[in-house]
Amino acid sequence: MSIHFNRDKIQDMNDEIRVRIAPSPTGIPHIGNTRTALFNFLFAKKNKGKFIIRIEDTDRERYVPESLPKILEIFRWLGIVWDEGPEIGGPYAPYVQSERLELYQKYALELVKKNRAYYCFCSSERLAQMRKDQEIKHLPPKYDRHCRSLTKEEVEKNLDEKKPYVIRLKVPNIGKSSWDDLILGHIEFENKLLDDQILIKSDGFPTYHLGVVVDDYLMKISHVLRGSEWVSSTPKHILLYEAFGWNKPFWGHLPVILGPDKAKLSKRHGADSALWYRDQGYLPEAILNAIALWGWVPKVDSELLSMEEMIGLFDLSDVTQTNPIFNPTKIDWFNGQYIRKKDSTKIYQLLKPFLQEDINEELAKKIIPLVQDRLVKLSDWQELTNFFIHSPETYTEKDLMQNHEKSSVKKVLERGINLFNSLKNPWQHEEWELEIRKLADDFGFKHADVFQIFRVAVTGKTATPPLFETMEVLGEEEVVKRIKSALKSIIG
Repeated sequence: MSIHFNRDKIQDMNDEIRVRIAPSPTGIPHIGNTRTALFNFLFAKKNKGKFIIRIEDTDRERYVPESLPKILEIFRWLGIVWDEGPEIGGPYAPYVQSERLELYQKYALELVKKNRAYYCFCSSERLAQMRKDQEIKHLPPKYDRHCRSLTKEEVEKNLDEKKPYVIRLKVPNIGKSSWDDLILGHIEFENKLLDDQILIKSDGFPTYHLGVVVDDYLMKISHVLRGSEWVSSTPKHILLYEAFGWNKPFWGHLPVILGPDKAKLSKRHGADSALWYRDQGYLPEAILNAIALWGWVPKVDSELLSMEEMIGLFDLSDVTQTNPIFNPTKIDWFNGQYIRKKDSTKIYQLLKPFLQEDINEELAKKIIPLVQDRLVKLSDWQELTNFFIHSPETYTEKDLMQNHEKSSVKKVLERGINLFNSLKNPWQHEEWELEIRKLADDFGFKHADVFQIFRVAVTGKTATPPLFETMEVLGEEEVVKRIKSALKSIIG
């Protein structure tokens, strides 16, 4: 069940609601990961709080330096503006974990002094053998606490000899760690099933668990909203808060976005980053709207929601426990809707990166009203409009003939040329449509067949924007030239 938070209780703990997103620069996150950032942002803004970005870059083996600017670029493009964090700073800077290493060392050693943590000198070989033995005996994979019982003298001797070590948390053997999750309800774990987690690795860097707890506390994070895959980490974090004697934040675990195969969403499902969608011609408001509804069911009839509307509506009680399914078709639908809502001047500006090199502004602005309703993404432009710029080089006979004899189609096109040459300038597509209908009646053809014959002759395609408006943009000279070209292909 969902649980409403107690505003008064929050105010007792902290003067303001503060949430954070803490991406790891190990690559460019896919669009599903961005949803978590959006929910944090909406929650902060709805409650007049602060949204913080903190970079968790302590996984040095997977660290990809060039991914950090891309992560920030995603937030900027979508309008998920942070109040504190990289590039802008804030009262709890630095906001990059690799710049805060002394803090983690300090707090880990504090726990050692309080007998809430201990040095572990086990070699990788011993740990590997331990895991192997546990596997053979079908025991859960967890540290056997070998170093937990070392004497003070043994510890000092190992330190003097500069023996490599990690620092582990002393997890209680009894009791439970529990919390009332803002989304999932009451959750509890038996402590005896938890591992003595590593806090400081042998390279001196903190693990995720120590880093996230120290930073969340020092940065006064009031609410931790993250994916439900982190549920199993929360009891470890609770134990750390209790070991330090610190007030705990509220936790809310968001539903995990799944691929169509019900596996956790990944790029193999086609879930690319928001920047990929941007480069394909998706609009930021469409992406925001689509991902917001992955696990959130606002109390409103319309699916089309602006950022301002989402902020006003957002409530954790409307976040589902059910894991949503990634649906790229729905993203396309949202994008088409937002493209159609733009005026043609705005669409032209958005289309600039996707326009053909040999198209001028005047022609582009004439074409936009004809194709705007057909654009799913802005990069569809060239496929939909290339025939405006380049005459068809070949014709598919079946498409051009429309199941009629060549001789009959030839006469229809010849009549069309005479007709277009006789029409008064300026051309008006309403007049042409009326005359082409009469032409079809004269030949005993269906109107649709004749329309399609001229469509293929003029554009080389069977599906285009409205035929006569298209011909109006092309102009009499170009239309007649193309029909003559189609005639020549019939004659051979």
